[in-house]
Amino acid sequence: MAGLAVPSWDPVAARLIGTVLLEAIVLYVGYAGLERLVGPAILDALVGGDGVGGE
Repeated sequence: MAGLAVPSWDPVAARLIGTVLLEAIVLYVGYAGLERLVGPAILDALVGGDGVGGE
């Protein structure tokens, strides 16, 4: 039957996919941490006050 064959994984392709996925996770976590550390100071410098509305 056509189309039912399961392709085999190329080890190089699997390693590349794993590397890209790991890099994406590290960047996601890293940028989230950076935003928590630096974000309030930047928001305060740009907007002023507590960053909630202009009242």
